[in-house]
Amino acid sequence: MENSELNPNQTGEIGPQTEKKAKKKPFAAVLVLAILISSSFGAVFGFIGGSLGQKALGSKIFSKFPFSNGQQSAKSSSIVKQQLVEEDSAVIDVVDKSSPSVVSIVISKDVPKVRGFSGDPFEYFFGIPNQDSQEQGGTQKQTIGGGTGFFITTDGMIVTNKHVVSDTTADYTVITSDDKEYVAKVLARDPVNDIAVIKIEGADFPVLNLGNSSKLKIGQTVVAIGNSLGEFSNTVSKGIISGLKRTVTAGGGLGGSETLTNIVQTDAAINPGNSGGPLLDISGEVIGVNVAMAQGAQNIGFAIPSDQISRIVDQVKKTGKITTPYIGVRYVPVDETLQKENNLPYNYGVLVARGQKITDFAVIPGSPADKAGISENDIILELEGKKIDDKNTLTGMISEHNVGDSITLKVWHKGNTQDVKVVLEERK
Repeated sequence: MENSELNPNQTGEIGPQTEKKAKKKPFAAVLVLAILISSSFGAVFGFIGGSLGQKALGSKIFSKFPFSNGQQSAKSSSIVKQQLVEEDSAVIDVVDKSSPSVVSIVISKDVPKVRGFSGDPFEYFFGIPNQDSQEQGGTQKQTIGGGTGFFITTDGMIVTNKHVVSDTTADYTVITSDDKEYVAKVLARDPVNDIAVIKIEGADFPVLNLGNSSKLKIGQTVVAIGNSLGEFSNTVSKGIISGLKRTVTAGGGLGGSETLTNIVQTDAAINPGNSGGPLLDISGEVIGVNVAMAQGAQNIGFAIPSDQISRIVDQVKKTGKITTPYIGVRYVPVDETLQKENNLPYNYGVLVARGQKITDFAVIPGSPADKAGISENDIILELEGKKIDDKNTLTGMISEHNVGDSITLKVWHKGNTQDVKVVLEERK
């Protein structure tokens, strides 16, 4: 304080002017003290006032923002958890309700007795027995495969894939969800679609209802149930509809292949053994029959839509067999390449053409197409007003109708297009 208030001269003595300032020292000190006290009280009261103001106003201002406290975040988290619980609960309900209707199908066959044969079906199929194996003569029954099915009638009718029960020399056993075993009889195999119907003796079996696959939406939740790998019965997987109206060529384990059209793609796990099992929507209705998986890929499975199955099921229920309509032509699908190579007027439809053998007629004599006047080199463009192309094949569209139905084909014949009426007959 002293150094700040004194102004000493060179001798260090106090001169007259210095003495005058010194006389004013008490007043200056009081003034400074008053300023300090005022500032201190102002800061204190300002802090108190600010705190009170924040209590009075802050809750109203900051409560508008979700990060002002944890209440809003907790509420959002609770909503998400509730949605997950509801979805999981719906899937659990579907599984609980549907699983008793799903069965495992065991395929067995008499195979040659071989010393050292392990019973592994892969050894039988691929001819890779134990090196010490030797023929012993005679046969023994072995399990050679498995699949899945589901009840469609209370008296034991079951839908599965045709390729599951394609071996006419094999025996088929159905195992229900309560581990009871039944001998199964194959009622019908569809020659066009990969669908078959088998039957066991009994009553009061729980059935699944076929839904409407035409209303499927990409992204909706689905549940698959099946005998995965032929040993894990009633395995459940959940996924979504990944695609619609797919066309794939599927090969069976014993050779041969089949083109499947207008089928459903899903990312629900479909494994060997799942074939013939149901693909269910969240309400528990069957919207497809699991049929194939993509080799060398993950989460790409396929199912035959329920709309294709309903007609077959109705036929078997009424007549005990599957009748397949046909028109009786051989054909080649028309695309831009075929159009350019043959100078055709259209890049869609099917070209009626002969096969490689001399007996492979373009139009089968006496067939519905022959009766309607269709001939070789005609191009069938439409069926019932729907264009025939890679997404809507002629065979697939015909299979949607019944024997005895009258259909209208749009046909290009020698430079002119015309509508041709054809009455479908049963494929022999």
